Amino acid sequence: MQFAPLYPIAYQILKPTFNNCLWAGSVAQPYVALTFDDGPHPQWTPQLLAVLDRYNITASFFWLGACVNRTPDIAKEVYRRGHWVGLHGYDHRIFPRLAPDSLRWSLSQTQIAIANACELDLEDVCKQVRDVRPPNGMFTPQTLKWLRKWNYRPVMWSVVPEDWLRPGVSVVVQRVLRQVRNGSLIVLHDGACGGQDVAETTAQIIELLLQLGLKFVTVDRLWQQISYPRAR
Repeated sequence: MQFAPLYPIAYQILKPTFNNCLWAGSVAQPYVALTFDDGPHPQWTPQLLAVLDRYNITASFFWLGACVNRTPDIAKEVYRRGHWVGLHGYDHRIFPRLAPDSLRWSLSQTQIAIANACELDLEDVCKQVRDVRPPNGMFTPQTLKWLRKWNYRPVMWSVVPEDWLRPGVSVVVQRVLRQVRNGSLIVLHDGACGGQDVAETTAQIIELLLQLGLKFVTVDRLWQQISYPRAR
């Protein structure tokens, strides 16, 4: 069953209720963020990178630690090209089902994987790679309290075209076009589910949104438009 029609409704309800998350940027500026979950993937991510290079666009990737460990060269290439990197957990387990220690381990192990793959200092990665998107967008108020306590920043979404179900490139593109506006935070997937279409889908989305006068930025740029205090 597809839930794509329900995501815009959920967004309108959840955004004001959980306003310490990044759901979208400012509607006053023509910026949108392309974000990609579940990678890196040995086949789909390089195809996606070629598209982003073609249009000179910087995107944001929310990685699974296990995938980083399996494809460190791909992870390093994404980072080398200047894309923004965030955390999606180590193995896509749903955050509310994890005990606090298990959740923190999942995030820290993903940071370790990123540091190793990208040949970065682990302390720097722990300070800089702190954006977290919960798998399947599932969280609880307690989940957010833990993330805040550990100085992570929860990143959600405003446009979810359900590309992981592969309804067809044209369907995904039309869903994005119907929902997109200034500040939109768009979720696509370059992992095992949905990654087969991600390069073509992304190319079409970029072409159409550029025609609308929108500019592509990373989630970090969207964070700069809202206030999110650090944990003490």
